Amino acid sequence: MRVSLFGRGGKVGSVLAPALGGSGHEFVGLGEAESIVDCTAPDAAEGNGRDAPERGVPCVVGTSGWDPEPLGKLAAERGLQLFVAPNFAIGAVLMIRLAAEAARYLPRAEIVELHGEAKKDAPSGTAKATAEALPGPPAIHSVRLPGLVAHQEVLFGGEGQLLTIRHDAFTREAYVPGVLLALEKLPSLPAGLTVGLDALLD
Repeated sequence: MRVSLFGRGGKVGSVLAPALGGSGHEFVGLGEAESIVDCTAPDAAEGNGRDAPERGVPCVVGTSGWDPEPLGKLAAERGLQLFVAPNFAIGAVLMIRLAAEAARYLPRAEIVELHGEAKKDAPSGTAKATAEALPGPPAIHSVRLPGLVAHQEVLFGGEGQLLTIRHDAFTREAYVPGVLLALEKLPSLPAGLTVGLDALLD
């Protein structure tokens, strides 16, 4: 697939670029692209997400901290796909699934999410998605410190017990399989906005 990658020089993009190239994708300018992959910052992602439907190109966005709903409506009007994932790590998606199951039996929960100090949004998109899957809504605690990449734990309290479900992304290579899956599934998605890697997993 001919891909225009926004954020290629960033922390995620610098890992993603060689992986996409190694999987047979070709990097091209926006005018020649069959799809856009955005891993930038919230303000830039919104602008890039608008460029995509205006140019007739479907888009995969891995940036959180912005509202994709208006651009999803624009994409739907143009018959194009806009896929947005708060987290491309497959383990993080499974964490949310397991947390939703645990909440059926232990409804009292809180979320702790930890990211590097450069992350601009708090709470993270993953924490928000987790909270939406749980009753409550549960409290979210955000930590921003150097040395961290992306970590989250969901704590369920019951009488005399504590259940912790945790996911750790130690490097940004954790996101590569999810992005490759999103590009593979993108043409088969319905027009408009699709949110979350969970929608692509069988």
